[in-house]
Amino acid sequence: MVKRIIIFLAALSAVAASLSGLADRASAGTAARVPQIVADMGAGWNLGNQLEANANGTPSETAWGQPVVTQALIDRVKASGFKTIRIPVSYLNDIGPGPDYTVNSAWLNRVQQVVDYAHNRGLYVIINMHGDGYKTVTGSWLICDSSDQAAVKARYQKAWQQIATRFQGYDQHLVMESMNEEFDGQYGRPTQPCYSNINAYNQIFVDTVRKTGGGNGSRWLLVPGWNTNVDYTTGDYGFTLPTDRYRSASIPSGEQRIMISVHYYDPWDFTGTESGAITQWGRAATNPSKRSTWGQEDYLDGQLKKTYDKFAAKGYPVVVGEYGAIDKSSFDPSNNRYRADFAHAVVATAKKYGAVAVYWDNGSNGQYGLGLFDRRSATVTHQGIIDAIMSGVR
Repeated sequence: MVKRIIIFLAALSAVAASLSGLADRASAGTAARVPQIVADMGAGWNLGNQLEANANGTPSETAWGQPVVTQALIDRVKASGFKTIRIPVSYLNDIGPGPDYTVNSAWLNRVQQVVDYAHNRGLYVIINMHGDGYKTVTGSWLICDSSDQAAVKARYQKAWQQIATRFQGYDQHLVMESMNEEFDGQYGRPTQPCYSNINAYNQIFVDTVRKTGGGNGSRWLLVPGWNTNVDYTTGDYGFTLPTDRYRSASIPSGEQRIMISVHYYDPWDFTGTESGAITQWGRAATNPSKRSTWGQEDYLDGQLKKTYDKFAAKGYPVVVGEYGAIDKSSFDPSNNRYRADFAHAVVATAKKYGAVAVYWDNGSNGQYGLGLFDRRSATVTHQGIIDAIMSGVR
């Protein structure tokens, strides 16, 4: 009898080992579908409210109260463990009239200089066209429900042609992102033909960048769906992947070089609403009345799983280009703990589903700020949140 039990247990052990092996191989297969660049990009950080800032429609990196960007700041960001810096850029009135739509060379020179601060240090750099698509921004023009789409598309094509040409000699540490949170201004269900125009902008971007040649022929290109919203990008709402017909023949035939951009600020009453009502997040919250009724760890997991199933599993990496939660510690002294918990969870869940997460730093410290650094002194202001991000990406 004892012998039979031993044999039975041995058989169970063999089955368990076999299942474990299958699980390991399945996990390895999943990882294999996610390009190496995802791991290489590591934890990301946004240089927010700087090169996308403007004064009456003219780009100005100090217009919104931030100091001039310095090499020392970028070095501090790198020393803190970040491997990717996203540099939002607005062009607005620095794009001249048609038909040439010439980009102001002085502004493009400054954009390149800031890119070099990071790129020359071996960091991954994401540059985009940021504020040009906001109706609320003076000088904006990349408007998906504008009545003159021919002019919008011509301006967009010419601008990206000049930007891409300027950076065609850069290696694969530079990623170009077509635009930011493009939508019609209302947060409900996407509308047509607005979404079709967004898809068209993405296609123009890919074709234009590729045709400039050099490193742009094989560069990773990042494109968003409607307002970088997870549901409206992964669901059946109208998003289409751009084709990549002009890409370099040096790219292996089975490999993609298109990334998908989404942003994550759920639940907004915790991450963005400027009040002291909701200051805690996650399963460690100690005061249920201070925690949102939705948008906790299980919701985050489900949202990023959607991006994996739709894109990453098919070879298209996902970049969570923005996430973060504003500082409400003036209302609740424990708030920064939950901001750190949120940041850790986003980064760890992104890693689980083959995505890169890039923290939104708006340069502001104190109430409602998202800053992790003092940009004037190039010093760290929220080491706890940085530690949480780095532990999530490991």
